[in-house]
Amino acid sequence: MSKLTHIDETGRARMVDVSDKAVTAREAAAEGFLRMSPETLTLALSGEGRKGDVRAVAEIAGVMAAKKASDLIPMCHPLPISQAEVRVEAAEGGLAVTARVKTTGQTGVEMEALTACSVALLTLYDMLKAAEKGMVIEAVRLVSKTGGKSGDWSR
Repeated sequence: MSKLTHIDETGRARMVDVSDKAVTAREAAAEGFLRMSPETLTLALSGEGRKGDVRAVAEIAGVMAAKKASDLIPMCHPLPISQAEVRVEAAEGGLAVTARVKTTGQTGVEMEALTACSVALLTLYDMLKAAEKGMVIEAVRLVSKTGGKSGDWSR
């Protein structure tokens, strides 16, 4: 197993020093799913819920969250995000969320993509919970990343 980078030699948490890393173009994508009943899905897709267009609000919330990842995750570096895109689409059994984040910097944007996806899903849940409290957030995961010393990776 590789050494954890956010733990120092004495076992204490630390923010990784990226000052010697090359500045490169980096991108990451994450996905997740909100499982719900067909009735709730119909309501979500109608855009006529009491709280408005839930997909549009969730997409905006996800973009906002990508920009705040370092405020939420203690060892996450603040990054100048050059693009954040969140999409909420109908899928069998619920709503699928994808988030893609880009930057040019010394560290990757995996946490920003995962945060964007997670907050978009939580926003959907919040906006639809009056219709169905038993919805389930599933399978939030990184699906790809590019750039940096470790190179490209995809699921």
